[in-house]
Amino acid sequence: MSQKPLIFHIDVNSAYLSWTAVNELKKGREEDLRLTASAIGGNREKRHGIILAKSSIAKSYGVQTGEPVAAALKKCPGLSLFPPDFELYDQNSRAFIEILGRYSPLVEQFSIDEAFMDMTGTELLFGPPLKAAASIQHSISEELGFTVNIGISENRFLAKMASDFEKPNKIHTLFPKEVPEKMWPLDIRELFMVGHSAENTLRSLGIHTIGDLAKCNPATIKAHLKKHGELLHRYACGEDDGAFLSHEAKEKGVGNSTTLPYDVDSADVARNVLLSLCETVCTRLRHENLKASLVSVRITDWNFVNHTHQRILPVLTNITGEIFTAAAALFDEMWDGTPIRLLGIQTGRLSGKSYRQYHLFDTEKFDKLEKLDSCVDEIRQKFGEDSIKRASFLNSDTYRLVGGISKDRRR
Repeated sequence: MSQKPLIFHIDVNSAYLSWTAVNELKKGREEDLRLTASAIGGNREKRHGIILAKSSIAKSYGVQTGEPVAAALKKCPGLSLFPPDFELYDQNSRAFIEILGRYSPLVEQFSIDEAFMDMTGTELLFGPPLKAAASIQHSISEELGFTVNIGISENRFLAKMASDFEKPNKIHTLFPKEVPEKMWPLDIRELFMVGHSAENTLRSLGIHTIGDLAKCNPATIKAHLKKHGELLHRYACGEDDGAFLSHEAKEKGVGNSTTLPYDVDSADVARNVLLSLCETVCTRLRHENLKASLVSVRITDWNFVNHTHQRILPVLTNITGEIFTAAAALFDEMWDGTPIRLLGIQTGRLSGKSYRQYHLFDTEKFDKLEKLDSCVDEIRQKFGEDSIKRASFLNSDTYRLVGGISKDRRR
């Protein structure tokens, strides 16, 4: 007799702030930053930069994620600001995922602070879903000091929607039979993947709640929002056709992506993030003695619209600079200036060939570049990731090895 799927979505509550707060408490700070007017990001003295995360008290003053520090300080003069620490976030993310792995062999990390778990068939081990979720919450709180929200359903989309209900430190279910009662009354902006543009379009059609969208003719939505409209209508009906990633799936490429802490509208900042992603991808290619001849770049804008371009390279390569040059060109080709929520890079057509097939237009001394990258890898492995870095990262908020998943878990 087949079992219905059971999917958990686990989301760390105010991740950057929580992880910083826990670290400060360990260092002897008496006050918990989560209980004061606190925020992550920017520089208080120079009054520049943006807010990456804020406490609920800071939020009550009107402080918003992504706004300039100067604007936040006008709203809340007593705001305590702390710089981002991406190594700390990476450590906490790894520890968080390690705990989830004790409860399920299938854990799919969605971003640095959230993941899906396939809990199908685990009831004899951990009890009913609510009991298992409470156990996960307790383990994370006791061992790591921060709280999580957990959404429970039969598919990933509904589990994610459930985890976004009341926060913090809550457990919510959203099974298909509960959709009309729990999800349909919500404002349309609460539906996953509905951005500003889609929201305005839907409201112009008289669609103001998720239920309105579910009851609407899908052909009407498609006519106005094309394929994205079809996806939104399926979501409004509680459907999710995405397959859960299997750890046994054969890897066809090496890539990495990151959900940005704020919507990026600067080409220079976006390229710096791409460079950082290329660093992680190419480091792994070299570690696994692989080279790629295909590069693709993915952009998800603030309306959750995805854009992807790819390019076939004339040669196989794992040189960071060469992959980045291709990625930057792809980015310039397709970005129209719409603020960016996520950036990703993927390499494909992998080969384990150790030689490089030079062509007529090769003018660089690629053998020297390969040796240089290898030397950098060795230095970082011996003395730490920050022992050597590119100059473009010296005065940047972008971490040198950025990505939603820690370096030990990237696929």
